[in-house]
Formats: sequence, structure tokens, C-alpha cells
Amino acid sequence: MNPVIVIGSGLAGITTIREFRKLDAKTPVLLITADDGDFYSKPALSNALAQGKSAEQLVVTPAATLCESLNVTLLARTDVQGVRTTEHVVDTRHGALPYSKLVLALGADPIRLPLGGNAAQDVVSVNDIDDYRLFRNRLRAVRHVAILGGGLIGSEFANDLAGAGFAVTVIDPSPYPIAGLLPPAAGEVLRTALETQGVHWRLHRTVKNVESVVGGYLLTLDDGSQLQADLVLSAVGLRPRTALARDAGLTVNRGIVTDSTLRTSAPDVYAIGDCAETGGQVRPFVLPIMTAARALAQTLAGRAAEVVFPFMPVVIKTPACPLVVQPVARDAQGEWHTETASAGMRMLFTDADRRVQGMVLTGSRVSERAALARQLGLPLAT
Repeated sequence: MNPVIVIGSGLAGITTIREFRKLDAKTPVLLITADDGDFYSKPALSNALAQGKSAEQLVVTPAATLCESLNVTLLARTDVQGVRTTEHVVDTRHGALPYSKLVLALGADPIRLPLGGNAAQDVVSVNDIDDYRLFRNRLRAVRHVAILGGGLIGSEFANDLAGAGFAVTVIDPSPYPIAGLLPPAAGEVLRTALETQGVHWRLHRTVKNVESVVGGYLLTLDDGSQLQADLVLSAVGLRPRTALARDAGLTVNRGIVTDSTLRTSAPDVYAIGDCAETGGQVRPFVLPIMTAARALAQTLAGRAAEVVFPFMPVVIKTPACPLVVQPVARDAQGEWHTETASAGMRMLFTDADRRVQGMVLTGSRVSERAALARQLGLPLAT
């Protein structure tokens, strides 16, 4: 019997295998990963410094333990060279590996800015546990960190670094942090809260050049101004890994395009997680991935199941200003309604029919998430 092959050992791949094993204990499963295969929480990478956690301490389940408990064969530190969908074969340095079903849980890559300067290549990104290990080691001789990007990950790193005692400057072209998810009022609350932690903002600005100078790096911004830092961290966003799928002839848009059962344009090939585009959307957050994994496991076990994404607000890990947000679609029509109290802010986005399409909770009001979902009659992910 040819195995189910899963490419990728992040949350999407491992959760799919765990859910599949609840339904099918016997079908062979082969896990192929470019790293060691240790399971860790990727979201924890952006808030581990203030907690003093090393890369090793972030590992939740070692690869050997994971494979034994789930009855999985692991090919670690293995790059996939290609997929031949008509032959149901994955090509690796270990040879051609046949599959009965294939799951692409490839994740995403950091977006690299087109920076000038002789030290552009020194700009670091933290996208996996190996990156975090190197980043933490480099911080030993660092006082001031410049962060390129004030989105979700950049803001989380800013809070974490400031909490760990570093001086932090965030450069972003938007007028306020996390502008892709938050309405202006909530973004301003977050900006102010992080400022009180010592985070300095250079908003409406981008970095053009990074030059190596004595003691660190000199950054030149688009308005000609400059600032010096000991380390430069890029957190401008992620791009779904689609090259393998595209080369295999699968339909690719922003992500690997799937139907509601997460099947791609090729028979017996599925995509899930940061690399997948389902219903026209890429959903790179924890709750959508876990919801999708439960549905995909049923399909892999022979009972085709469509994934239905319930109300799944995103928890933003900024202790200076706790935030929960249900993102609003980019093309949504409606308006925000704000209720402010000493405990925090509650914002609801409603359309023309007064249906709630999004929300933001700040401060201690983040605890209202479940109650608010019940009040509004919204299905909440478990």
C-alpha cells in the first residue's frame, strides 16, 4: 500500500496527521520536511525572547517521539525536487517516492524587500526555529534593533524585544501598526501602548538602503533620514510557498488553489495551511489551519468533507495591548461601531444589513470573545 505523503512538519502538516490517525491507524504515512521534524509552535517565535526561551525550549514534541506516537515515517532535512501528479510520485534525493494521497503543507517564505546598500544581505528574518536560534545568538551583542514592518509579526516582535530590554525602532509605510487587520482607532491604541514600552515608530516611511558601519548598520529611509541600529529584522510579511505546486502543473493564484475539500487541481493532491488558497482566501492563522486539518483528515480517510470556517478571531500577542481581531474582508462594505471603556475597546464592523462582519477587542475586553460570539449567534471555532 502506497503511503499518504505529507510535505511539511509545521502546524498544518502535523495537525493533519494527528487528526488522520484518529480515523485511520494503519495506512502508512510518510512525513517529508526540510527541517528536523521537531514540532513547535511557530507563533511562539515572536514572543519567546521576553520569556527567555531558547530554541530548544520551544520544541513541544521531539521528532522521534512524534513519529513513534503517530506511527509515521520521517524524512528529515529533505528537500522535495518535484511532484509528478500523473504518476503519483514525489521526487527527492532518496529517489522517487510513490503516494496514494499527497498533502502539501509547505508553509510560506518571508518577503524580501529590494534593499540597496552593502549590508542588505545582513537583514534577518525569523520564519522557523532555525532562524530563531540564529537570531537569538546574534542578539547577545545587540542593544538597538530596527524592525522593517509594523504588521502583526513586526508588532509582536517589537513588544517582545522591548520587553526583553532592547531598544526598538519600527519602520512601516502605513499610518499605524497592523493596518492590514486593524481599523485606525485600534491601531492607534496599539501604537500608543507600545510607545509606553519604549518602541519608537517611523511610520509613513520605508527603508531604501542598509549600510555596514562601525558598530552596526546605518539605515537610509525614503525621505533621506537615517538611523543606526545594531541589528535589522525584516518582518514585512509572508508569501505562500507555491513553486513546487506550480512546477507540478497545479493551479496557483496567491496560494495553491483548492476546492472546499482542500483538493488541488490534481487528483489525490491536497493543500493546507499558509500555502493554500481556499475560497479565494489564504488563511495563515492557527484556528483556520486546525479547522481545515480536521476536515482534510476525514477526506484522506475516505469520507470527503468540506471545510467550513467558523468565527475565528485572531489573537495578537502584544501584552502591552492585548488584541483579538476578526479580520474584515478587503472588499467589505460597512462601518465600524466603537464602544470604549476603561477596560478596553470593543469595535464591531457591520454591513448594510447590520450583520457583523468583523470585530476588535482590546485590553481586558479580549475575554469577551466567546460571549460576544454567542450574543451575535456566530459559530466559534473549538
